[in-house]
Amino acid sequence: MKRRELLIAMATLAASGWLLRPSNQGQPHGDYFQTINDYLRRAGPGRPLMLIDRQRLAANCKTLMSMMPRHCQLRIVAKSLPSVPLIQEVMTHTGSRRIMVFHQPFMNALADAEPGCDMLLGKPMPIRAARRFYSELSHNEQSHPSPFKPDQQLQWLIDSSSRLEQYLSLAREQQRHLNINIEIDVGLHRGGLTDPQQLDAMIALIEAHPEQLRFSGFMGHDAHVGRLPSFVQSAEEGHRETEALYQQYIHRLYHLNPTYRKQDLCFNGAGSPTLALYDDSTVVNELSAGSCLVKASDFDLPLLQRFQPAAFIAAPVIKQLNGLALPGPLPLGELWQSWDTNRRQSYFIWVYGFNG
Repeated sequence: MKRRELLIAMATLAASGWLLRPSNQGQPHGDYFQTINDYLRRAGPGRPLMLIDRQRLAANCKTLMSMMPRHCQLRIVAKSLPSVPLIQEVMTHTGSRRIMVFHQPFMNALADAEPGCDMLLGKPMPIRAARRFYSELSHNEQSHPSPFKPDQQLQWLIDSSSRLEQYLSLAREQQRHLNINIEIDVGLHRGGLTDPQQLDAMIALIEAHPEQLRFSGFMGHDAHVGRLPSFVQSAEEGHRETEALYQQYIHRLYHLNPTYRKQDLCFNGAGSPTLALYDDSTVVNELSAGSCLVKASDFDLPLLQRFQPAAFIAAPVIKQLNGLALPGPLPLGELWQSWDTNRRQSYFIWVYGFNG
């Protein structure tokens, strides 16, 4: 390439970069955040905290219940609302006492605070953690008997025959009757049964030990739906595929034992990102949701546009500096702020961390 052509190419590149520089995004807080900011500056604790807008939370609960298919119950996902008082508030607004739990200490805390709740594990729990749940429950009952009855109010999630064998041993050891909910793979491919015929041996084992085990339903999580580019598979297509897979397991169950048709079983599905895809034709009878009620930025999705953000992280600003000073001998900060006007002020906030 000739020198003249090289200079022209470099000039063109520089001009293109200048034209593509970010526009000025700086602006004052809107009324909503200005009110929050003023309050925290006046009466806040002076440290980072998580804020929950309780009015928005209540409105989101109302929106969620208006979207539920007529034959479906709501199961509140505790992982998305990891606070017993927050769970209790959502229970009040939705009327649901069904909770999906993921963490043994939280299970014991919830059983103590809300003994009338119904728990379903959202992931298979290691047998040692399950044993610890019963141990802490029994220990607490020595000082104050709990109305929570795990034999009726708790479903353990089982993803394989080997884990089912472990829980059968636990039931014998604890002299408990365990409700077994079987995880099925409806396309997410992160665990659970992958073929309806895998049900045969598991149902046979459960039915062979009626004093220790009871089949209580299925759980099929569909977090993959809507995550692929639309030209590969639309959310609607992914949902139809998930429903068809779920139906295969139900058909296989009824083929193995038709009496299950008459039992009150839990067919759990969904999750906040896919909740809006379910209607009265769905094969499940229970939908899980939690994140849509607080709607963190990861859940700012088209299918959740009816919900309002209700959870925010607030941190005090420690200091403000003019410009962008970066470490090192090169004036990279000056170049960056010349190109991007949004880098002309630096704010340092207080966050919890460790510099070791």
